[in-house]
Amino acid sequence: MGSLHYFLGVEVLPTSTDLILSQHIYIYDLLVCTNMAGAKEATTPLSTTSNLILTDGFASIDASEFRSVIGSLQYLSLTRPDIAFTVHKLSQFMHKPTQLHWQAVKRLIRYLKGTIYHGLSLTRSTSTTLSAFSYSNWAGNPDDRTSTTAYILFLGGNVVS
Repeated sequence: MGSLHYFLGVEVLPTSTDLILSQHIYIYDLLVCTNMAGAKEATTPLSTTSNLILTDGFASIDASEFRSVIGSLQYLSLTRPDIAFTVHKLSQFMHKPTQLHWQAVKRLIRYLKGTIYHGLSLTRSTSTTLSAFSYSNWAGNPDDRTSTTAYILFLGGNVVS
């Protein structure tokens, strides 16, 4: 069958020193599907000035389209840990999304357009050192005062979770 090149939307690019997992074709398909292929790129996945809350006073939108795009973004976070927080935050509004939430989704898609060729690099290493980094805030969610926690685990130099 030959070497692995493309599987379930993930492109596998072997180099002399590592293996790169990319989903740029999947991102391009998402851009076309959401009619954002011609959109301007964004430099960050989420605005730091706008606070996303459940009842923001904006009009409701079609929840089925919102859920569909969020599902695609969740699958995309497999090789793009840089969008994991934003996708998780946006998924909190799937039952009643508003125009502000949709604007945040479009900003994330515009960020992906600008970083379409980014991916996950897996490097051969003899190191078996497990490193973990975490972040948490206490009662940071303005809707229900729940905390936000995030973590990333490395085995050697590779992200594993």
